[in-house]
Amino acid sequence: MENLDKTIRLLIAAIIFFVFGFVCQSWWWLVGLWPLLTAVYGCPFYKFIRRKNV
Repeated sequence: MENLDKTIRLLIAAIIFFVFGFVCQSWWWLVGLWPLLTAVYGCPFYKFIRRKNV
């Protein structure tokens, strides 16, 4: 399940980068950094939620 989640976040980041970076040519491509960084390094919110539920 974790690999599926990371793959989905990477796909979302790629779509945001393409649409806002190349098609629209605006600074909104920076929004794609959040799903990219959380897919690569892990999401800090997931760690907090896991620790609280355990």
